Amino acid sequence: MLFSSISFLYYFIPAVLILYFLVPFKLKNTVLLAFSLFFYAWGGVKYAALMVIAIVMGYIFGLLIEKFRVKGISKLFLLLAVAMIISFMLYFKYTDFFIENFNKVTGLSIPLLRIVLPIGISFYTFQIISYVVDVYRGEKAQKNPINLAAYVAMFPQLIAGPIVRYSDVARELETRTHSFTEAGEGIRRFIIGLAKKVLIANSMFDLSEIAYAADEKTVLFYWIYGISVALYIYFDFSGYSDMAIGLGKIFGFHFLENFNYPYISKSATEFWRRWHMSLGSWFRDYVYIPLGGNRVPKWRWFINIFAVWLFTGFWHGASWNFILWGLFFGVLLVIEKFWLLKYLEKSRVLSRVYILFAAMISFIVFNIPTLGEAFSYIGGLFGAGGIAFSSAETLYYLRNYAVLLIIAIVGATPVVKKLATKLSESKRFGKISNVLEPIMLVCLLVVITAFLVDSSSNPFLYFRF
Repeated sequence: MLFSSISFLYYFIPAVLILYFLVPFKLKNTVLLAFSLFFYAWGGVKYAALMVIAIVMGYIFGLLIEKFRVKGISKLFLLLAVAMIISFMLYFKYTDFFIENFNKVTGLSIPLLRIVLPIGISFYTFQIISYVVDVYRGEKAQKNPINLAAYVAMFPQLIAGPIVRYSDVARELETRTHSFTEAGEGIRRFIIGLAKKVLIANSMFDLSEIAYAADEKTVLFYWIYGISVALYIYFDFSGYSDMAIGLGKIFGFHFLENFNYPYISKSATEFWRRWHMSLGSWFRDYVYIPLGGNRVPKWRWFINIFAVWLFTGFWHGASWNFILWGLFFGVLLVIEKFWLLKYLEKSRVLSRVYILFAAMISFIVFNIPTLGEAFSYIGGLFGAGGIAFSSAETLYYLRNYAVLLIIAIVGATPVVKKLATKLSESKRFGKISNVLEPIMLVCLLVVITAFLVDSSSNPFLYFRF
């Protein structure tokens, strides 16, 4: 079940909200858990059972880690917990990748298992790991299995993030407040995220598919493809994060921000402080720092950086293009730290052009599964193979999507948000905006619904995660 689907918007969410706010507080987590399991089981009951097994393991190991913390064997339980929990993700997500590459190296023909990837397994695996690690570091273990299961399985962030750490919501699992103001802010955030996904991300996906399938490739078509893919991935991912954060507010949870206009960055270093922030901070705190961070000899520091970015790429998918995508950013970050950053700081224009181009290149690699084809598309940006710069077909589609491209580009900057904030805070338009905003949100929801009913294209990026 997708957030951007009629069944979710007009059947699932109303049912959850009605029952959630009818029951007393002590049953709210139970209601959230029940609906979350139903939400996840929609894609396959056996995968919901797999998640329940992982949660039970996390719960038991959390209690053992806390109980034996003083006796010094809690580290053994931590290592066992991480190994067993991550083994699920390794089996379901990476087994065929390892078999396929083993066959290529050895010349054997071991048949692939064709394992179906459970949606969201990468997210809930990391959340359970963060829980057991946090308990090992001193956080109190959750004694109530319903509360822990509700944290892991909570449907707003289960399949697309942000990656919520247990320590960030531990208190709210026990006690939280609900208000019309918070609910109103949550609804507003959800609808904006839904609009980013349905109206912009889906349109950019359609444009990228048109450019990808074009018989007559041109330099301009390759650039349209690169730009539309970069915008599609951003609006799809950030839109789902907005919806998750909005839903969390409705239910009394405050999830951390996940995107902060990454395309206005002036370096790859800044880009990763703004892009998928929950993933970046997770790898920093649970991988990079435990490896020694930058407080080690330089050669070890290099290894730490590339290990983190190798894992970051591999986390996104079992394919070499994801690994190359992660290592690409690792190389950029090292180059910036040792040489490039001081030059980028001298020119705001040059630094922004640099990171926009680097991000576009990276997302071409990210989106095209075969490396040969990805490199061919990158070459096409520069006219490799003597292709024409443009054609009648290219200009036709550029004209048709020009307005949407402009809206997407402007929407990827804080311009609209700053303008809306100024209007709401001004004495002249503040009261008017307070009246108009709910009306505009309802109209936006109507337009989104019309798009969902009429459109056959509603891609789901997170099937690969």
